[in-house]
Amino acid sequence: MTSRVAPAALALTVALFAAVAVQFEAHLGGPSVDRLFSNWIYDVVGIAAGVTCVLRGLSSRERRAWIWIGAGVLSWTAGDIYWTVALETVKSPPYPSLADAGYLGFYPPVFVGIGLLVRDRVIRFSTSIWLDGFIAACAVSAVASGIVLADVWRSSTGGLAAVATNMAYPAGDALLLCLVLAAFALSGWSIDRTWLLLASGLVLFGVADSIYLVQVANGTYRLGTVLDLGWPAGFVLIAIASCTPARSVARMRLEGRRVLAAPLVLAAVCLAVEVQDHFVRVGALALVLASLGLIAVIARMTLTFDEHLALLQVSRTESLTDALTGLGNRRALLERLGDALAAADGSSRLLLLFDLDGFKSYNDTFGHEAGDILLSRLGTRLRRSVASRGEAFRLGGDEFCILLEGELIDLEWVRAAATASLRESGEGFAITCSSGYTLIPEEASSPSESLRVADRRMYAEKGSRLLADNSSGVLVQALIERDRYLGEHSRGVVTYATALARHAGLAGKEAELVRTAAELHDVGKLALPEAILSKPEPLEPDEWALVRQHTLVGERIVGVAHGLGDVARTIRSTHERWDGTGYPDRLAGEQIPLASRLIAICDAYDAMTTTRPYTEARSPQEAADELIRNAGTQFDARLVDLFVNGVLQENLRFPRTAPGTAAAG
Repeated sequence: MTSRVAPAALALTVALFAAVAVQFEAHLGGPSVDRLFSNWIYDVVGIAAGVTCVLRGLSSRERRAWIWIGAGVLSWTAGDIYWTVALETVKSPPYPSLADAGYLGFYPPVFVGIGLLVRDRVIRFSTSIWLDGFIAACAVSAVASGIVLADVWRSSTGGLAAVATNMAYPAGDALLLCLVLAAFALSGWSIDRTWLLLASGLVLFGVADSIYLVQVANGTYRLGTVLDLGWPAGFVLIAIASCTPARSVARMRLEGRRVLAAPLVLAAVCLAVEVQDHFVRVGALALVLASLGLIAVIARMTLTFDEHLALLQVSRTESLTDALTGLGNRRALLERLGDALAAADGSSRLLLLFDLDGFKSYNDTFGHEAGDILLSRLGTRLRRSVASRGEAFRLGGDEFCILLEGELIDLEWVRAAATASLRESGEGFAITCSSGYTLIPEEASSPSESLRVADRRMYAEKGSRLLADNSSGVLVQALIERDRYLGEHSRGVVTYATALARHAGLAGKEAELVRTAAELHDVGKLALPEAILSKPEPLEPDEWALVRQHTLVGERIVGVAHGLGDVARTIRSTHERWDGTGYPDRLAGEQIPLASRLIAICDAYDAMTTTRPYTEARSPQEAADELIRNAGTQFDARLVDLFVNGVLQENLRFPRTAPGTAAAG
């Protein structure tokens, strides 16, 4: 209801003011009509404006602010009505009177209302905004005290109450103007229609009041001039402001010269007061306020300079940072490479470029949002892996890069850790990476050349890995097609071996070697006769001799695949024993490749915990006890300890089909 009444009250306010303004100019109907408009309709304008503010407050989220402002307008109007009714015709009216109480009653509620509006509409404050408000208050107060207060003080007569009342008007007007400018400053000098209308109304009121006080002090005031329209005109603007839709104002980010426009204008006002004092004394209070304003302007300029430096630093940081991962971007890398090439400190640096394999498939399967989360996670891990030795970058898409400094023999370990940090697998996906490197400054003389060399090597490795992966995939599928158990057994060995490699501190190419060799360690059994593979009884000596050839056969099969030479050599030694009694080469201790020793433990454990045609599956505890009994004879004792106390504690699980056949050995 009130939301519909307020516009009607505003329309009445505007219409009545227009009628008063026309009558002041045209003087239609003689003195009696003039008195009607200058006394009664004049005051009805104030009543209508105050009621408009109150009604608007009742239907607005800024309820208290507009009710307080409306109360101030109604208080001033009540004082004017009292003057018209009780004192206008009195030859020597008392001073101060109840009319003065009404007039002065305008200021406190309006101050409260403006403060509430500032609190409701301005979202964020900053030190520079507070300084702007302080500068505005000092400038206006300096002018008011130097001009209005001085004239009123000089003309003040009567007792203490009369002098105090005389000074209360200009002081209230000065504070009102200060508060209006401060409110503008606190809104970041934002040109909001509500603030503009409200400020215009209050400034018009304050200026009219100040001119009136000066004219009264100088004996030049005349009733019925345009000056008398200043108060109701201010009330009309305030009423219109109350009906303007509210808009919260965050701090306005001014740029360039505009950021100092308002403080500089106010500084000029303060400086004018200082200069004026050399010609006409303006009083000590005005000089103090003007000086405080100038000091605040200096502080404001200093703060603005610091803020702009901080913004420039933030802007530069953002321009060098990848928004998704927080790593340095391509521009940052090029800068670091330029610095590294320009340095004449004799130190070597290693540039490593990484490209994720399998990421496009992951993105297509799980969506771009999941892909972004994965990139962010991998970027964090990459940064941690090289934190003590270098810096990580994301060049865009699924390309990462690190720049390392130090001895190359140490950097290889960092490279392995970095490569491992960019790998992740789960149900339905496997993310790996290809990498290429450049030695700086030995292999490149410019940033672009450094990236070119690393990029060329990275794609060469990617092509080689693709061939190797394709070859191993074919062999694994052939193994599964020949014997379902061998395929399931290989999967189990891969699961255990991958975990044990991690516990043993293997990463990068070494961990990849373990995984691939575990997957293919039984591929030589493709050459065994079906009668041996499926025989339910213990094998005869000549059959055992044939089975013991499967590691050599596996080496020959895998060895012809491109890029799998190391895997073939690892498979050859997977049945060697720590005490030197294994086959085919009777290697002992650390003569046996680490990857082979590791796979041997996982192979034995998976075989013992799986039901086979010639033996029942043992429990996990029984199999672990068997490994411990043979530690130091058949198996590497250190790796057995890592397997039993590390890998088996992870409760690894993987699905198996129904058990099929198996060959011994």
